[in-house]
Amino acid sequence: MTQTTIHTRQGLPPEMQLLLRDYPRDAWPDHPDFAESIRNWMGAHHMFRQLAGITQKDTEKMMDRTIDPAHYADRLAHFGTLLVRNLHGHHGWEDHSFFPELNAADPRFERGLDMLEGDHVELDDVLDRFTRQGNRIVQLHQLDPDQIPEQAKLLHGLTKEIGLFLTRHLRDEEDLVVPILLHHQLRG
Repeated sequence: MTQTTIHTRQGLPPEMQLLLRDYPRDAWPDHPDFAESIRNWMGAHHMFRQLAGITQKDTEKMMDRTIDPAHYADRLAHFGTLLVRNLHGHHGWEDHSFFPELNAADPRFERGLDMLEGDHVELDDVLDRFTRQGNRIVQLHQLDPDQIPEQAKLLHGLTKEIGLFLTRHLRDEEDLVVPILLHHQLRG
């Protein structure tokens, strides 16, 4: 089996692309079973990418000192919280409800769904580190705002890690899940 960890894979492993070959990504929007629920699920993925991008760009502005520390701390508290809470909720629902439904519909992809659940565990670790560092920055707004630019450098690596993680994970997740949904006419 192809390497399936988030840090080493370059895409959905070939043995998990069986249905993707029959249901290529560029044909999804025109497929009669590409339901609103699938669009909404993929829309959540788009939102996660946007939130990760906002936190990264804001952090870069703070490192460059082109954003006011108070404004940065407020935006980090708002957008960082949205990112973390929504990712935890989304992935919890996938692991406990959505993936079991998909596995029941097509057990051939159990290893792929397990791979995605493993990604979620690793993402939880990254989000925990992001949350701790983000909270430190938000607290420094009240305690010692002069430290915020230096602390933003530590957060920047985490924002980049989250962005890269989401790019790989969400693409692989969509490439595995949407063809299963279309093939089995689920969520329509």
